[in-house]
Parts: sequence; C-alpha cells; structure tokens
Amino acid sequence: MASERFPPDDPREWLNRAKSSLAKAKLTFGTTPEVYLEDLCFDAQQAAEKAIQAVLIHLGVRFPYVHDLAQLLALVEQKGETVSESVRQAASLSDYAVENRYPGLSEPVTREEYEEAVSIAEEVVRWAEKRIKRVNE
Repeated sequence: MASERFPPDDPREWLNRAKSSLAKAKLTFGTTPEVYLEDLCFDAQQAAEKAIQAVLIHLGVRFPYVHDLAQLLALVEQKGETVSESVRQAASLSDYAVENRYPGLSEPVTREEYEEAVSIAEEVVRWAEKRIKRVNE
C-alpha cells in the first residue's frame, strides 16, 4: 500500500514517488529474471531525481525537468543547502536515465554497478527526507 497522497506541489508527494521508484528498483531484483539491471538502475536514478526535486520544491526553487542530477544538485546548493559528497555521487546515476535504457548505447550493467546505484539512491532519499521532515514536523 502506498503512502498517504499529497498535492503535486507538496514535496512529500515527490518524496513518496522517490520511495516508490526506489522500492521498485530493490524489489524487482532477482524476482523477475526478464528485467534488465539497466531498467532497475533507471528506477534508482528516478528515485534520486525525484528526491532532489522534492528538496527543490521544499526550498521554493523552480527546476527544469531534466535527468541531469548534477544540474539539479547545483540548484540546491545555490539556495545555500549543503550537499555532502555521498549525495553528490547521484550525478553518476544520470547516465541510467538515457544511454543505459537503450540497446547498444552502453555495456550491460553489472550486479556491482546495480548495487552501487541503489545504494546512492538510498542515500539521496534519506538526505531529502531529513530536509523535508525538518520543516513538516
């Protein structure tokens, strides 16, 4: 069952969507052999992207709808928010939103790369949760 739904301009709804993408990336692994790791890494990228966008909404920042996580994190920093090195690693997930989703544009994703993508996405979601909960409590 999904979390409580919020209006689309509420950062908690974006965080819910981030958690949904992350859960999909984690739960699908190993349960459906037909699913490519590239697709699960895309879900991890989407989790990080939506979590960063949740923080941007929380900060009152309009953002472009892009898959470039470094660009989105730069917007967060422009508002004076600290972005740790572990959250900055999210920039490496950007390739999973484009090149890795199409046959022949990149090498197949390894299990190690998949696990790293999920770990980074988890870190970004936790970071976003802390920032958003600080105000909503």
